[in-house]
Amino acid sequence: MSLLGKKFPAPFARPMAPFFVAGLVIMYGVNAAQTAFMNTAEFKNDPRNPNAKPVQSGH
Repeated sequence: MSLLGKKFPAPFARPMAPFFVAGLVIMYGVNAAQTAFMNTAEFKNDPRNPNAKPVQSGH
């Protein structure tokens, strides 16, 4: 006895392929937008920005 119930031999990958592709396109677009925003003047010196230059201490 299975915990998930009866298995049905329905196709999964082929009908869902456009949604997988759309998800990848959205993730790429969000990544490109975040990268572009990280390099703008407003966020260039933000300490949370991984591309920001480290603050030099006066020691």
